[in-house]
Amino acid sequence: MEQAKIDRINELARKAKSLEGLTDAERAEQAALRAEYLEEWRRSTLAALDNTYVQTPDGEKHKLKRKE
Repeated sequence: MEQAKIDRINELARKAKSLEGLTDAERAEQAALRAEYLEEWRRSTLAALDNTYVQTPDGEKHKLKRKE
C-alpha cells in the first residue's frame, strides 16, 4: 500500500479521536482505506505462509498446509 494512503488512514484516525470528529464522507473513505489495507495485509501474510517450511527434529522439511 502506498505510504500516502497509510498517512491518510492515520490522519483520519486522529481526526476521529478529536472533538471535531469525522463527516459521513470521511467515515466512508476511512472504511474503504481500512478494507484495502486489510486485504493487502492478508495477501502478503498468506504469501509469506505459502513460503514457510517447518523442519522436524530429524531434519525433514514440510511445507505448511492450509486447514480445510
